[in-house]
Amino acid sequence: MPKKSSPQTPASNETLAPRQSAILEAVVTEHIDTAHPVGSQSVHDSANLNVSSATIRSDMATLEREGYLLQPHTSSGRIPTEKGYRYFVDHFRRGKLAPAKVSELGEFVGSLQGELTAIYEQITAKLADVTKYPAFFVRSAPEVAVIKDVNLIDFSDRRLLVVVTLSTMEVVKSVVNLEFSVTPDDVQAAKIQLAALLAGVSMDQRVEVPSRQTAVSRTVRQCVEAVLNSVAVQEGDQVFVGGTAKVADQFDTLDTARSVLDVLEHNLVIVSLITEILSRSDGLAVAIGSEHGYTPLANCAVVVAPVTVDGAPAGAVGLLGPTRMKYPEAMAAATVVSQQLSEKMGEHE
Repeated sequence: MPKKSSPQTPASNETLAPRQSAILEAVVTEHIDTAHPVGSQSVHDSANLNVSSATIRSDMATLEREGYLLQPHTSSGRIPTEKGYRYFVDHFRRGKLAPAKVSELGEFVGSLQGELTAIYEQITAKLADVTKYPAFFVRSAPEVAVIKDVNLIDFSDRRLLVVVTLSTMEVVKSVVNLEFSVTPDDVQAAKIQLAALLAGVSMDQRVEVPSRQTAVSRTVRQCVEAVLNSVAVQEGDQVFVGGTAKVADQFDTLDTARSVLDVLEHNLVIVSLITEILSRSDGLAVAIGSEHGYTPLANCAVVVAPVTVDGAPAGAVGLLGPTRMKYPEAMAAATVVSQQLSEKMGEHE
């Protein structure tokens, strides 16, 4: 499990002079696009400043002394530091997701039908596809789930499938392997008894099951046990991850890519990560490098947007990328999906 250190407090209360601010924006924007150090001549050509390259070099040196830029090699251009990226995120939110991508995401989420679990999986895959960054969605556990409907399907060969619909609109499926033979009539009778026992039952209630040793009663007992075990698993925070195949394309070193994949494989780490990030913000939040406190992700940034239903927290959508991620686009995409998902989940309430 990734090592966690003390999260850093984002420091961007300072306000730069307009020209230095424009230079920093130009450096960050070009470095995000190219992954190369940015020189003064390039800034001169892109920032539309009515000053010489020498003046820009002087301002870049000042930004370096103040911790916003770093010169990786003598005579090379500069790259942003965490402080530089933080200033960029906090002061340059003008960038938006292209209208075509906004429409694409909105139409995609709006068209999704069926079980919410499948919808969450499709949404994270789509968000990763649009942004090119690994995406995740954490569904916060409801306080108490109530069983709305129970169905029992006979696969024959002593195999049954129990399908339970919860008040949260999650659908939980459990395969039951019987150690005794049952007839179709036994299965039908067990289905009726299961519905009578479980429909409307909240998961903090005790369920009294029949103690008789008939085939029907034994089937009901085994099905109830399977349902309660499966629903207990569903009651915790659920994590859905999409786009893990994009990790190798987005991160510069193999060690960082491995660290990202390791985090994406640990649900508890993802939940802890987004909980910590959102605790420091009332809405959309961005943690850059050491700000999130996970040492193996020191070269990474996380964008998180909360999902709410009727004003209550219901989860969060997130993107995980390198510190030179395309912040305006990633932030806009996470916001669009969180809004659409909030509406979609609200429809199922």
